[in-house]
Amino acid sequence: MLRTHNCGELKSSDINKMVTLAGWVQKKRDKGFIIWVDIRDRYGITQLIFDEKRSTKKLYDKAKNLSREDVVQVSGKVIERESKNIDIQTGRVELLVEKLNILNKSEIPPFTIEDNTDGGEELRMEYRYLDIRRAEIRENLIFRHDVTMKVRNYLSKKGFIDIETPYLIKSTPEGARDFIVPSRMNQGEFYALPQSPQTFKQLLMVGGIDRYFQIVKCFRDEDLRADRQPEFTQIDCEMSFVNQDDVLNEFEGLISHLLLKLKNIKLNNFPRMTYDEAMKNYGSDKPDIRFEMKFGDLTSISKGKGFNVFDSEESIIGFSIKNGNSISRKDIDGWTNWVKQPQIGAKGLVWVRYNDNKTLKSSVDKFYSHDELIDWVKITHAEPGDLIFILSGDYKKTLKQLGDLRLAIAEKLSLRDPNIFAPLWVTDFPLLEWDNELKRFHAMHHPFTSPKEEDIELLKTAPEKVKANAYDLVLNGNEIGGGSIRIHNSNLQKQIFNLLGFTDKEARKQFGFLMGAFKYGAPPHGGIAFGLDRLVAILGGKETIRDFIAFPKNNSGRDVMIDSPSSIIKPQLDELGLSIVKK
Repeated sequence: MLRTHNCGELKSSDINKMVTLAGWVQKKRDKGFIIWVDIRDRYGITQLIFDEKRSTKKLYDKAKNLSREDVVQVSGKVIERESKNIDIQTGRVELLVEKLNILNKSEIPPFTIEDNTDGGEELRMEYRYLDIRRAEIRENLIFRHDVTMKVRNYLSKKGFIDIETPYLIKSTPEGARDFIVPSRMNQGEFYALPQSPQTFKQLLMVGGIDRYFQIVKCFRDEDLRADRQPEFTQIDCEMSFVNQDDVLNEFEGLISHLLLKLKNIKLNNFPRMTYDEAMKNYGSDKPDIRFEMKFGDLTSISKGKGFNVFDSEESIIGFSIKNGNSISRKDIDGWTNWVKQPQIGAKGLVWVRYNDNKTLKSSVDKFYSHDELIDWVKITHAEPGDLIFILSGDYKKTLKQLGDLRLAIAEKLSLRDPNIFAPLWVTDFPLLEWDNELKRFHAMHHPFTSPKEEDIELLKTAPEKVKANAYDLVLNGNEIGGGSIRIHNSNLQKQIFNLLGFTDKEARKQFGFLMGAFKYGAPPHGGIAFGLDRLVAILGGKETIRDFIAFPKNNSGRDVMIDSPSSIIKPQLDELGLSIVKK
């Protein structure tokens, strides 16, 4: 070993010991007659000291030539530090260096390797291997490791078996776009990278593996958003002989275990809410319930008063902001402009101040009496000192706009405290959604989701009304997991495929292996998949998943460090039976 100790473990009890350390030069301070050098490894920082009295001239001169990020090995005696730094583990001691070995010189890095770095995100992603040296990113990756190990241990103790499923699979037309891999040995045919191990884990249930899990990489060739990666990691789980309550109870235990072990937080409650309730009350199927601002429908009591903005619209919906009366008129105007921006799309914003003395002042006093405004107060559960915001328009669009406004205000008012954890199950999603462009239904979750048993007859008469035996786990306004009870009957699965527009021939071609397996005694089964990247970020108190991924891609899906994706040479294309199409 090139070291006897790491750079984060020396303390007062080590004084007078002879030790050897190795690491990177973090910082050098040269006072002319004494030199201090901080060296760093993943465990911490230790201060080295060289001085003209106690160090040889050769050693002292060598120390003077050290630069940031040089890789060094040092040996010497641990001594008491005169100017102590109680903020770090090693801050009471330093190493009086007797031997310095420069293992590798470093060029000047493109940004400072410190917590408060001067490097922008794109630059740091280009030199990600340097960014990982920073304590923040390093600790995030270590935290991710801690989460995955606790997940593995917990599920293993619960009888789940870790089984790998294939990465080279068959492309299917349902869901997001697949990443396609050409086959050299079967030219003109292609593999797809899995969007999830869904069908394989169902086949494992048919095979009698009644509890499966896998921490697995998945791939989706989707249009990217700010915090979405084309490749992502799931905690994928499936169980046999279970109903919805069994799955929810089992994985409440997992999340409770993680929060207790990682954050010392004991969760007492996992409330449940239907999809319809979530949309009606919060305008979102993943509501953040760390704060109130529950919606109130004002439509029936607000029309016919001569205010055309309301009279001409389908819905009028509002919410109250606790202690919002302190928001200035200038800020209210700012929120009015905010809802009018194209990505939100509202036409305007109506407001009502409920003053401490119980008087009311609104932007529509001309049209509504005090008693009518009091009705708004009651429906939005406002109290003296609160502010009410109201939007109107198409029902679904207004819910979405108000949901976006609710989150933006909560962010502005610091109501989204990362140290508070509020889980929520959202259940009873629609099984199917109608696609106006394609004029057909598509699956809200995936085609293998079971309908609620009491709704199966509606598949023949009103499929749009059928509820799915599906559930999402929401944590602090983020969907961290989703799953369902699966179809295990081949006739019901065939019926769903028909509703999704598959002919019998197409269904057999795409999913014949699964439908065939169901004929041989498939057990009732269901499961869930957690987004590990998102879960780790939330548990770590952050919103950005990239900081918890070793080598993430940027917002365009590019790896700027290795310059990928990239073109390949013509001989490779010829070998695959492909040709370059020139624009």
